[in-house]
Amino acid sequence: MKNKTIGVFYDGNSSVPQPIELFFDKGTSMFHFESANNTANSWKLESVSFEKKGTALYFQHGDETVQGIMVKDPDFIRDLTVFRKNNGQLDWYHKLLDLGLTSHVGFAFLIMLFIGLSYVYAIPWVAEKSVVLIPEDYDDKLGSNFFQENMFFSSVDSVKTAALNAFAKELKLKNSKPIKFTVVNSDIVNAFALPDGNIVVYQGILDEMKSYEELVALIGHEVSHVNNRHSMKAICRSLSGYLFISAILGDANGIMATIGDNVNSLQSLSFSREFEHQADLDGFEILVSNGVNPQGMSDLFQRLQQDNTISMPEFLSSHPLTQERIKYIDKMIKKRSFEAKTNDKLKAIFEKLKK
Repeated sequence: MKNKTIGVFYDGNSSVPQPIELFFDKGTSMFHFESANNTANSWKLESVSFEKKGTALYFQHGDETVQGIMVKDPDFIRDLTVFRKNNGQLDWYHKLLDLGLTSHVGFAFLIMLFIGLSYVYAIPWVAEKSVVLIPEDYDDKLGSNFFQENMFFSSVDSVKTAALNAFAKELKLKNSKPIKFTVVNSDIVNAFALPDGNIVVYQGILDEMKSYEELVALIGHEVSHVNNRHSMKAICRSLSGYLFISAILGDANGIMATIGDNVNSLQSLSFSREFEHQADLDGFEILVSNGVNPQGMSDLFQRLQQDNTISMPEFLSSHPLTQERIKYIDKMIKKRSFEAKTNDKLKAIFEKLKK
C-alpha cells in the first residue's frame, strides 16, 4: 500500500492552502502530517469524513473548527479506499459510488423499472382499494346524475321497462342495493350498469337473445357490477395517480371531486378482465340459484361473439378473451351440479320483451 503522498491542507481559520506531506499509518489507522510552523498533526481514520470530487479526495476533520486536506494522488487514493473497504470503513453511499459505471447504469435501470411497475400495477391497485374510503352514497349520486342526464335524450320504452323489472323481480339476485332496469328503444346491442343500481338495457341486445335464460345471464352479470362497485373501482384505477396521493393525504373530498369531474365516463368504462370474470361467476351463480339453465350464459356470449353484423358490446369488450370466458363457463356447466326447470312466467315476460 502506498502510505505517503503530497496534499494541500486548509487549517479552517484562513483560506491559505498549505502544501503538506501526508503519511498514513495502517497499523494504527492514523494520518500524520506537519502544518505551518512544523506543527505535528495526527488524525484517526474513523474521525475523518471523505468526499470524492472528480479525481480529488477531500478529507474533513474537526467539529468546531473544520480542517481539510485535498489529495490528488490516484495511487494513494486507490490504496486508501481499498484499506477502508477491507476494514469496514466505507459507508453505503461510498460503496455505491465505487461500483463503477456499469453498476450505476444497472441500478438506475432497476429504479426506473420499479417506478414504472409501481405506476402501472401498484398505484392502480392501491387506488382501487381506496374505494372503501368513498361512501356508497356517492355511488348513488354519481349514478343517478348520469342516468338522469342520459335518459333525457334517450327513448325509454316504459312498457318494456315495466316488463323487464317484473322479469327481474321473479329472480333472487342477491343485490346489495335496489336495482332498477330501464329499456331504451335503440338498435345498440349493449347493456350497462351504473353504480347507483340503475341498469340500462338496449332493445338491440334483447332482439339478439333467443331465450329467457340468456336474459337472466345478462341481468346476473350486470347486477354483479353493481354489487361489487366495479364502476367506482374502474374510475379510481383510471385516475389512480391523483387518487393515490389524495388517499394518502386522507383527502376524501378531493377524491370525490375528481371522480365527479369524470362522471361522463361511466357508460364507456371498460372493466378489467378480473372484474368481468367476477361478474361472469356471479351471473353463473344467479342462474343456478334460480333454477335457470346456465347454458344461457354460454349461448349469449357465443351468439354475440359470432354475429359479425353487430359491434361487440362493452360487457364482452375483452374480445378476443371472450372465447376464454365461454370455455370456463362451459367447464363450470360440466362440473357444477344444478337442477334447471322451465320457468313459464319468465318465459312469458321474455316474449313480451321480444315484441
